[in-house]
Amino acid sequence: MTRFTDAPGSGAEAAALAHQHAVEIDPLRQDEAGEALVHAVPPPPRKRPFLVAFLALGSALGLGAWHHWETFQASLETQAEAVNFVPEVRTGPAQVDDGPLTLTLPGQTEAFDHADIFARATGYIAERRVDIGSRVKKGDLLVRIAAPDLDQQARQAEAQLGQFKAQLAVAQADVEQAKASVTLANVTDARTATLAGQGWASKQNADQTRAGMLTATATLAAAQAKVKVAEANITAQQATVDRLRTLTTFENVVAPFDGIVVARKVDVGDLVHGDAGSGTPLFTIDSTDVLRVAVQVPQSAAVGIRDGVKARVQVAQMPDRTFAGTVSRSSVALRSSVRTLDTEVDVANPDAALRPGLYVAVTFEVPRAHPRVTVPSEALIFDADGTRVAVVDAGDTVRLRPITIARDLGTRLELRSGLSSGETVVLNPPAGLQDGSRVVAKGPDTARTSAAQLSEQASAE
Repeated sequence: MTRFTDAPGSGAEAAALAHQHAVEIDPLRQDEAGEALVHAVPPPPRKRPFLVAFLALGSALGLGAWHHWETFQASLETQAEAVNFVPEVRTGPAQVDDGPLTLTLPGQTEAFDHADIFARATGYIAERRVDIGSRVKKGDLLVRIAAPDLDQQARQAEAQLGQFKAQLAVAQADVEQAKASVTLANVTDARTATLAGQGWASKQNADQTRAGMLTATATLAAAQAKVKVAEANITAQQATVDRLRTLTTFENVVAPFDGIVVARKVDVGDLVHGDAGSGTPLFTIDSTDVLRVAVQVPQSAAVGIRDGVKARVQVAQMPDRTFAGTVSRSSVALRSSVRTLDTEVDVANPDAALRPGLYVAVTFEVPRAHPRVTVPSEALIFDADGTRVAVVDAGDTVRLRPITIARDLGTRLELRSGLSSGETVVLNPPAGLQDGSRVVAKGPDTARTSAAQLSEQASAE
């Protein structure tokens, strides 16, 4: 008997093998049924493709099961890590700040003394000695005004004063003459009265001498009144002369104080009018040895502002310089419209580095009335439950503590209530941090060092 193998072959080979098998079984019927056997008996199925498919399916199922098992194990590990995860956080202490409160506000420099110089004498500018930017001392001549009309008025007034003085002398002489007449009239009246009493003179003569005595007395009183009128005229005329003499001194316009000319509106030959206070000034002079810095202090800090509080003035265009100043005056009362306190800081300016009209930043050192606890602003948690901070309690347990903010100082928060000095707060708390969570606390210096090391490693790589 012939044994079939699983040798590969085509369909024709399988048919030939089947025919050979039929011949070996019954050689006598080979001729009769050979052809029919070839077409009636099917070839046996191939096993190799089924085996390959089975192995592939088993491998796929095994690989999928292996990946599923790995995923399941990874999820279990992740769940365990999430349950047992203890975040590492930076911490910082809550401190009591009893030092002065630093408050920076905008301000503007102003001249300590400012004067608009007007003309008091009417005339023409005969001479000008200063210009914009000229530094002057008190009493320095700025301009000279030619005022001939004023000079003539002064001379006329002085002449009239001389006339009144002469009239006074005449009046005084009349008084002396009247006094002599009164003396003579008194003597004559006394003599005539005696003679009339003895009968040596008539009664009429006695009455005439008495009338003469009364007339002389009236004449003396009139002369004395003329003296008083003359003296009053002299006094009035002397005032006129003094006024005109003073006006003539205004022909020379001088500096009222040490300063710098910041504006000039006249030149030689210009006509100026005296006592025109509402017109254009001749010059504007500012004193810059000491400057005033005007600052509007808000109500929140106005309570601590008083005379003598130290201040620092900085100008953006001079970043390398700081000017020391002192609060010298304030309005005491706040403006009701904006609730600010008008405050002036005096700043010494011997080298004229500062100029009037500069926009500056003024930093006050305001004494604290009540020391308060401060924390870094990065420790604040603001959510639906309000403002809170995470306090590390018992070494590694977090407690979310509600706080009340008194003042926001930028990098730090001044608290009115909620914390005590020395407590440890979490900086930049994670979003999922809950009350009672456990953390690994690290100081800010340690965290900063770790960040620097990571940065250096990244740079090296």
